[in-house]
Amino acid sequence: MSDPVFFAPRAPLSLEELCAITGARAAGPLVSPAPVITGLAALDRAQPGDVSFIDAARFVPQLAATRAGACFVPERLLERVPAGTQALVVARPHHAFVALARHVHADLLRPASVFGHHGVAAGAIVHPQARLEDAVTVDPGAVVGPGAEIGAGSVIAAGAVVGPGVRIGRNCHIGIGVSLIHALVGDRVIIHPGARIGQDGFGYLGGARGHAKIPQFGRVILQDDVEIGANTAIDRGGVRDTVIGEGTKIDNLVQIAHNVVIGRHCVVVSQTGIAGSATLGDFVMLGGQVGVIGHVHIGDGAQIAASSNVKDDVPAGAQWGGSPAKPMRDWFREVMAVQRLGRGERPDGSRGDEGQRGV
Repeated sequence: MSDPVFFAPRAPLSLEELCAITGARAAGPLVSPAPVITGLAALDRAQPGDVSFIDAARFVPQLAATRAGACFVPERLLERVPAGTQALVVARPHHAFVALARHVHADLLRPASVFGHHGVAAGAIVHPQARLEDAVTVDPGAVVGPGAEIGAGSVIAAGAVVGPGVRIGRNCHIGIGVSLIHALVGDRVIIHPGARIGQDGFGYLGGARGHAKIPQFGRVILQDDVEIGANTAIDRGGVRDTVIGEGTKIDNLVQIAHNVVIGRHCVVVSQTGIAGSATLGDFVMLGGQVGVIGHVHIGDGAQIAASSNVKDDVPAGAQWGGSPAKPMRDWFREVMAVQRLGRGERPDGSRGDEGQRGV
């Protein structure tokens, strides 16, 4: 069996080039001959042609054993870099590593056509009433419905469906097997494979004879620079639009219900569910497996710990956690109280079984 290299090595980089790209400086005993860098790798996987990074003392054992040709390090860890590895001192090593990765692998910042072509491929189905600007790529098996409009530089991957009247901006990527209906999409939006955008919200009116379906006549609006993870579902609005704000990043396997409004530059991590008509301000962060009930508001800059359940409005800038979620200090106090009870301690630290000895 062949061994395909999906991310081919790039042209070698000298230490001077590494420093120019990242703002680092070569320090400590200079390695001779100076390493030539052809790849990036974690400390425990790096080889002499790789550059790595360390930004926390807990990884010092990995640093001591690394074979990396060069390593981004903070000043405080400079003396821990082993002989044979060139130290590159920088205030924020991880940021430097990412800056270098973005330079070396700039083509990975946005997915490309899986068919490796440009234009509308044979086997794609584009309705004659659809409007495509120049340099749009449509892979085999993709479907573009009547009245859809797609901006220049966008890619519609194999098996994706773009519904009637959908608007897609420029330089977007609609991933493999995505369904995108009843939606307006800004520029530079990335939707990863299998995502479902714009389907019915979960709306029913209960009664003695069963559940009557409520028509969902809103839209989904994805603003510029939004990224949607694989197999995430975003329902269209029922009576108003579902909106995902500029620059927001949503992980895989997230459920966003009808009428939800998410602000700008938020982060929503995998397996989170946001119920109907909830609103999030700007720069909100939701950890993995967070549940948000309907109609609550989470203020600007708030952070919710993983596996929490939010049933009340959260003030701007707050850090909440737990189930139900509450301010972090209160949550930690409750956890510690439960741990003390489990150890048989009273709140004052004394044992709760005193007086029962000899019984």
